[in-house]
Amino acid sequence: MRFLKVLSIMVFMCLTACNVKDKKEGNAQETPKESSSPKYKYWSWMSVGHKKSDSAYTAHFNKLKNNGFDAVLLNTGADPKLLERLTPIASKAGLEVHAWMFTTNRPGDTTALKHPEWYMVSRSGKSCFKKEERPYVGYYQWLSPSHPEAKKHILSLVEGLAKVEGVASVHLDYIRYPDVYLPIGLLPKYGIKQEEELPDYDFDYSDASVNKFIALHHKDPRKMENPAIDIEWKNFRLNEIRSLVNDAYDIVHKHDKKLSAAVFPYPEMADHMVRQRWDKWKIDMVLPMIYYNFYNEELDWIGYATAQGVQDLEDKPVELHTGLFTPKLTPDDLKVAIKEAKENGAKGVAFFDDYSMTEAQLEVIKNSKE
Repeated sequence: MRFLKVLSIMVFMCLTACNVKDKKEGNAQETPKESSSPKYKYWSWMSVGHKKSDSAYTAHFNKLKNNGFDAVLLNTGADPKLLERLTPIASKAGLEVHAWMFTTNRPGDTTALKHPEWYMVSRSGKSCFKKEERPYVGYYQWLSPSHPEAKKHILSLVEGLAKVEGVASVHLDYIRYPDVYLPIGLLPKYGIKQEEELPDYDFDYSDASVNKFIALHHKDPRKMENPAIDIEWKNFRLNEIRSLVNDAYDIVHKHDKKLSAAVFPYPEMADHMVRQRWDKWKIDMVLPMIYYNFYNEELDWIGYATAQGVQDLEDKPVELHTGLFTPKLTPDDLKVAIKEAKENGAKGVAFFDDYSMTEAQLEVIKNSKE
């Protein structure tokens, strides 16, 4: 009899415990925990130097933080020492730091300038090494990603920046070939028409590039009647940039950093204009420079280009943050531009550049975060 009482008590306790557990589980299902939405990030591209004092940088970084900025992209000229100096100052102000560097375009690179063979060459035979032969502007000093020593040099600069403590990413700019086609809004400035791929703006016909292509495809682009329609030649150059980016990705991840890049507005356009197919890269974040006025487009084109890039990155672990050119944006236009980026899937907005931003523009940025 006593055994039966004990057994009854044990069964009762078990059923009670199960009932409590079921209620808890039921409550969890009825009131799921709300997931916090990802933070919408605001970035600022800015060039920095040794001359300005730490206190001046502190004041500037605090100003950015107080106006809604979350991250700074610091162009130190790929100088890790300057980056080491400024990273803790920006971090203390509450800003994430990204090491912005010029990649295949390396103006004033003292190491590269000792090696004329490292530079890209146009179909017309002009070298980016020679000042008088550079396309468009004097600072277009493009290194060939096909030259093994030039590529090694670029990657060494990437690694130098990636080693700096506190840096969130190495940020690749000018990670492409020279403009085959300029943005249409810039053509009048240079007094040229580009209705086809012109020999002076079609790169890279350097020995390193051509010989590598011949080894792969057994044909010489220098001897093609119309190289613009040869898909292997075009794809070869897309893949040379892709290879450089992928190698940079492996390097920065080895140092527990991320890789980001400033790119042309959306992949198909970047492919056409500068041999840059960024939706095929190993990369963590892209900041497409959707400078609508450069292309004689209207404000809603910012939304179109943002949406196109987001779609091309679908199912890929890559964040897209829309880049805006602020000198040409009124405060009202800036408000619309930010809205276009947000509503079309961007994870944030990057602004170029904060040195020329007005107080009215900063107020728009700050209020748009609230």
